[in-house]
Amino acid sequence: MTTRSICVFCGSRSGGDAAYQTAAEQFGASFAENNWRLVYGAGDVGLMGAVANAAQASGAETFGVIPTHLLEWEVGKTDLTNFIVTENMHERKKVMFMNCDAIVVLPGGAGSLDEFFEVLTWRQLKLHAKPIVLLNINGFWDPLIGLVDHVIAQGFADASLRNFVQVASDVTELQAMLDTALA
Repeated sequence: MTTRSICVFCGSRSGGDAAYQTAAEQFGASFAENNWRLVYGAGDVGLMGAVANAAQASGAETFGVIPTHLLEWEVGKTDLTNFIVTENMHERKKVMFMNCDAIVVLPGGAGSLDEFFEVLTWRQLKLHAKPIVLLNINGFWDPLIGLVDHVIAQGFADASLRNFVQVASDVTELQAMLDTALA
């Protein structure tokens, strides 16, 4: 069975709802059983650390990419299967994207939003056809989904933009979506 690589964008903080951390741990723990490799931002803090530690504990391969200026701030997790240090954020996103088959966005802040909109824009421009899935734990991404719908309703994007993003309400639904998308 071929290993598929899942890029996970998520917060370097844990957020204000314990359900985010729990979901990150559950998702990370599912990587080995699904024969997935984790591709992520190489941090050992927040949801990034939670998903990575759970993936490692499950026996999955891990591929982390971190820019030099975040090595201390995000506590670069050097015990990964692959640990890559880049010059800047742009290079980090490119390396992560080039090494994955699908993108999953867990709760996060401005960095996660930046990463999401970049891959969504690339998809809209037909630069890739990789699945993009928002893990919408307790409705975390509802405002973002509403914003995308608003942009479409106001005529700034074609309705097809909404079709480029799938939304999973829990880890079980997320796994099913990835299984279908990567089959």
